[in-house]
Amino acid sequence: MKQYVIDQLRPNDYFKIKAYLDMNLRQSGIPDIYWLILPQNMQEGNQAEHADCQPLYFALELSQSALSCELLVRTLSHVRCDCMRYASLAQRNWLIQTIDDICDQLA
Repeated sequence: MKQYVIDQLRPNDYFKIKAYLDMNLRQSGIPDIYWLILPQNMQEGNQAEHADCQPLYFALELSQSALSCELLVRTLSHVRCDCMRYASLAQRNWLIQTIDDICDQLA
């Protein structure tokens, strides 16, 4: 799995990130797994056309030592669909910038 990972979190960083994710991101129902919704304007190809697959999201996993962000665009509605795929360059850059902005905000 392709991922963007921020590792070697200090305990204080972990608690700040967890509090932020708990308040601002959708929780998956699995502890420490969050969904970062991909905005409509970042969807490409058939992703925006698949209304029944919305919302599309990136899965984030927070552990005591790392924040791991999958680079796979997923759908909440289906297990498989051709709108699910690895992030394009623009989507990947959006994800990385969003996560970096969150970390900068919490620093």
